Amino acid sequence: MIIGTSAILTSSATFAADMTGAGATFPYPIYAKWAEMYKKSTGNGLNYQSVGSGAGIKQIKAKTVDFGASDMPLKAEELAAEGLVQFPAVMGGVVLVVNLPGVTPGQMKLTGPVIGDIYLGKITKWNDPVIAALNPGVPLPADEITVVHRADGSGTSFLFTDYLSKTSPDFKAKIGAGSAVKWLVGVGGKGNEGVAANVQRIKGGIGYVEWAFAKRNKMSHTQLKNKDGVFLQPDDENFKAAAANAEWTKTPGFGVVLTDMSGKAAWPITGASYILMHKTQADGVKGKEVLKFFDWAYKNGDAAAAELDYVPMPDVVTKQVQDAWKANLKDAAGKAIW
Repeated sequence: MIIGTSAILTSSATFAADMTGAGATFPYPIYAKWAEMYKKSTGNGLNYQSVGSGAGIKQIKAKTVDFGASDMPLKAEELAAEGLVQFPAVMGGVVLVVNLPGVTPGQMKLTGPVIGDIYLGKITKWNDPVIAALNPGVPLPADEITVVHRADGSGTSFLFTDYLSKTSPDFKAKIGAGSAVKWLVGVGGKGNEGVAANVQRIKGGIGYVEWAFAKRNKMSHTQLKNKDGVFLQPDDENFKAAAANAEWTKTPGFGVVLTDMSGKAAWPITGASYILMHKTQADGVKGKEVLKFFDWAYKNGDAAAAELDYVPMPDVVTKQVQDAWKANLKDAAGKAIW
């Protein structure tokens, strides 16, 4: 079942007291699970709108939500200009999914340059010799390839296009990396949900979605060749391997990009999902409640994250995040809220 793009995680009766957030669809499954668990534990609710990273960034800048969520980390200059604090909540992987009858999940192998050529419209049929050479024995049809991409501003698109820009010079030159790019071919879908739905609907379709969406919807994912030349299946150990050498605390706003990382076990399209809040909280009580939710998730949400194939943030990183909360988040009177 495809999840709707807007998710109300609490009842309307408690809405007035609920925290509100909006943004990335990538972490929606785990935020939904955490919200359910937190509600049972504390009685406090979370109303999170899964509308895409671009929309989440716009909403937090406009101060219409208590926090925004983005899978594309904002740069230090933009954070400073908007008076925002940024911190990572959870990590996960992006995978390629295909709709090819007779091809089983994880059977097909793809590389960054080949995916780049598919998304540039240079490779147009599934039995193209370049794809066939990577997949001896796989029953590749002569079907046309239908490229599916995000139609909205998307952190998942940022991770995907950043990876392709690092592995395909032609893709970098003609499309480049970004949360919203000018695609040359294909059809768009809104959110991970929309991309998944289009790939499931279109025979010969290929798209990119967060791993939890692919698993939940029983989609046929592909293997990917990583920077060290190893073809991998996606799993949380490979996501962890991609993050193992990240220098979180040396990067402003913890804005580490985990694509095309070195390491034999490193999944090549891995990323963190980020939370954005205003440094000065007009409602300090509400701001503190948001921090309490993520503090609770850091301490109590690891098992749920792993169950849904996300990777919890390492303890050393969450400690640094909480130090940043203490230093940077204040109420209207200038008093620290954490």
